[in-house]
Amino acid sequence: MGSTSVKLLLDTHIWLWYQLGDDRLSLQLQSAIADSSTELWLSPISIWETLLLAEKKRISLKPEARIWIGLALNNLETREATLNHDIALLSRQIELPHQDPADRFIAASAIFYELTLATVDQNLVSCSWLPTMS
Repeated sequence: MGSTSVKLLLDTHIWLWYQLGDDRLSLQLQSAIADSSTELWLSPISIWETLLLAEKKRISLKPEARIWIGLALNNLETREATLNHDIALLSRQIELPHQDPADRFIAASAIFYELTLATVDQNLVSCSWLPTMS
């Protein structure tokens, strides 16, 4: 009766790696993201983090970051994991080995929306309460 499709929340680096064709992205994640039956989700926090990385010159996006993000959002269809009050509260209740606010919001979003988090971030993968795929 129910759908057996995977529901993935893409961590910022996974979204960027897929869009940029980065070979650090595992074959498992490449396949899952490319599979039309996979439901892909993206947090607005990932857009914010991408802009910060571009502003700090940690990544170079052409023609420029805002235009690149618009093109990337059109290139890969994702559902928006909208932030809300429950996610804000949950972000402070979850146990993470650090206080990184972006990771907290993304992990809380995965839990709130009942999604598997696509990430290679060991701080997140190591959390037994957080379903992840790497």
